[in-house]
Amino acid sequence: MLTYDLEQRGDLPRYDYLYRCIKRDILTGRLAAGEKLPSKRALAAHLGTAVVTVENAYAQLLAEGYLTSRERSGCYVGQVETRESMPPPPKPAPAPPERRWLLDLRGSGSGIQGFPFSVWAKLTRRVLTERGPALLGAVPNSGVPELRQALARQLYELHGIQAEPEQIVVGAGTEYLYNLLVQLLGRERVYGLEDPGYSKAGRVYALNGAKCRFLPVDGGGAVAEGLEKAGVQALHVSPNHQFPTGAVTPIARRQAMLRWARGGDRYIIEDDYDSEFRFAGRPIPPLASIDREGRVIYVNTFSRSLAPSLRIGYLVLPPALLGPYRERLGFYSCTVPAIEQYTLALFLSEGYFEAHLNRMRIFYRSRRDQVIAAIQASPLAGRCRVSRQEAGLHFLLELDTGREDGALARMAAQRGIRLSFLTDYQQVQGSARPHTLVINYPALDPERLPQGLEELAALLD
Repeated sequence: MLTYDLEQRGDLPRYDYLYRCIKRDILTGRLAAGEKLPSKRALAAHLGTAVVTVENAYAQLLAEGYLTSRERSGCYVGQVETRESMPPPPKPAPAPPERRWLLDLRGSGSGIQGFPFSVWAKLTRRVLTERGPALLGAVPNSGVPELRQALARQLYELHGIQAEPEQIVVGAGTEYLYNLLVQLLGRERVYGLEDPGYSKAGRVYALNGAKCRFLPVDGGGAVAEGLEKAGVQALHVSPNHQFPTGAVTPIARRQAMLRWARGGDRYIIEDDYDSEFRFAGRPIPPLASIDREGRVIYVNTFSRSLAPSLRIGYLVLPPALLGPYRERLGFYSCTVPAIEQYTLALFLSEGYFEAHLNRMRIFYRSRRDQVIAAIQASPLAGRCRVSRQEAGLHFLLELDTGREDGALARMAAQRGIRLSFLTDYQQVQGSARPHTLVINYPALDPERLPQGLEELAALLD
């Protein structure tokens, strides 16, 4: 007869404790497959508990397959692998410890220094009060109408893009949106990407089974002349501030890209990466603002302008793609929570975002100037040249050194300095200029900068 002390159950209900005890005995092999269990009444009398306690324990074991029931015969142990017969579960590899760097030139933190917590909290409370239970309902797959309307206004006022709210699709970051685009445009297309360039886009397309062709980048961004020869059908570019080179595509080349797109069933995916932060002259209008044929798909995100953890991005589809999008991808649920969408809608429509951008432009211009001044005052000064500092949240630093980029990066890492070179972002060997650092400056600690730069200068020889 099975014997268990039900008084040792702690806070568990009696039936649950009994269920766990029998299950443990089955898994350890104490109760063998095919062995008959006592009747409910007999076991209840033996344990001094109610019949319903045993009945509920048996019912759960039957539901999970640990027991089988035979009519007019009783309950029997099922055919279950015991723990002794099972291979031990593999131990997960320990996560590498997060390293604290003396100087991290690769870090891409942005937005968090000046995030408007008080305003965001106030707007969130308003949304909770005004929307209430409606926040718990289903969200339209393209995003809530209020946010798409606010985005349409912002696109026109800040970027000169005329788009209807129905053309806007909201999603949790650009990686998710890239997945939507490759499914919408088709995996059979050939996707052209910048080299060096933002590697995540190409990785998403490739993981979806699409072919990728890498296009060289010069001082004017992606070179458009080779599109026909490469067989590209969808071109992914960042003409306003190419990452990582910082190049701006001139109008003649933009027009050439649009002519290419009009020559067939082709589209340009314009990734308007951190274009809001321009420190010299007026903001440059996006490629989408001069597109009259519906060939440009505009993509942007709030990861740089607000905070990466918000995971709110959006794309603007040309009218011709709205029908295919709804037909093929309309079943997807929106990946951004309703409360964050409504809060962002208020943040945009009531002018908080524009004021925040103005503050952050001032902040980042000051931070950029501070970093450049520290470089010029360091031992690096005579052996480097700053470029592409007019826009965005990174600039380039060309080093006068004979060391190979990888070797210099490894030596620097040993001294607590993390480097990021243009060559780290190349797909084809030789497509990026060597000895050129990509300085992501928003997350730099100004107090550690002088020591880190001195350590780096000592490694150049």
